[in-house]
Amino acid sequence: MSRFSNLGHRLYQGEVSFDFVGRRKLWYSISGVIVLVAAIGLAMGLHLGIEFKGGSVYTVTKPGLTVSQAQDTADGIVSSHPLVQSTDSNKIRIQVSTDETKSSDEIRSQLSQKLNVPLDTVEAQVIGPSWGKQISNKALTGLVVFMVLVTVYLAIAFEWRMAVAALVALIHDLLITIGVYALVGFEVTPGTVIGFLTILGYSLYDTVVVFDTVKENAKGITKQNKLTYSEAANAGLNQTLVRSLNTTVVALLPVAALLFIGGGLLGAGTLNDISLALFIGLAAGAYSSICVATPLLAQLKEEQPEMKALRKRVLQHRAAAAAKAEAGDAVATDEGAEDDQPAGMVGQRGRSAGTTRAKGRPSTKR
Repeated sequence: MSRFSNLGHRLYQGEVSFDFVGRRKLWYSISGVIVLVAAIGLAMGLHLGIEFKGGSVYTVTKPGLTVSQAQDTADGIVSSHPLVQSTDSNKIRIQVSTDETKSSDEIRSQLSQKLNVPLDTVEAQVIGPSWGKQISNKALTGLVVFMVLVTVYLAIAFEWRMAVAALVALIHDLLITIGVYALVGFEVTPGTVIGFLTILGYSLYDTVVVFDTVKENAKGITKQNKLTYSEAANAGLNQTLVRSLNTTVVALLPVAALLFIGGGLLGAGTLNDISLALFIGLAAGAYSSICVATPLLAQLKEEQPEMKALRKRVLQHRAAAAAKAEAGDAVATDEGAEDDQPAGMVGQRGRSAGTTRAKGRPSTKR
């Protein structure tokens, strides 16, 4: 842990630096592959929950009833394959789609008989497709409003290039998370939408922290000739790197417990919808803040005329400094060669020079 803290200090002081901005083509390629895979999964379709597509939900209370037993029973009652999940307090949740021809009362009665439980312990809830459509529209509207407000805020607080870079990073995280949902076949519920909005807020926070440091490093950057904007942005990214990693790890630990222990080992399937969104989104958000948002910001800024002129001055200054250093090394090498000559030769050359001067001097003897 002390080594990690020491690394963070060295990164902040500039003693160690990783060239994230200079390797932006590599990060763009990795992101492109991931987004492509996510898009393929999204094209295969999302497994929408009953809240979005409509249907009926039956909650059965029976101690000792397992998910597999309830699944076998439900498969024998309805023609469509129902979704069975375990909840708290010895309850089993059975979801049936709107394609089912049997009425809810008939399904409820058969569940009571085959599971050998009283009828009043089987709760039924019917959700129409129109209500699910309204929920979907409201979720989409909330997401669009969130994106617009974020873009406006960043454009006012920073500048439009930072707003564009942050927006691209947010869309990047959203596409990856939705694609993973489609690939693993997890159900999309209102809890999933809450998870989406949460990860977007986290990703935005992490990006703003990096951008704020970059803004401080780039203040008055055109008045000097030692650093380009990309180098200043990369320095700011390195200064906040350990903070971003620490924040991500601390946030991922409880989410991983919900996903792998709560949803996996304990069988609480209702935790999967929000925990998977948080887990994938937090990891993607940390990656996009470091490898997508900041390199894209530097690329956009480098297109400005003043930044192009700055880069030209910096390169000229470094070339002049390198030429001066080479010239100094050459002079030092010549002086070192004279100092390395044998003493006899130096004396001999000195005597020869003295003889020459003596020959050339007029005689004063009468």
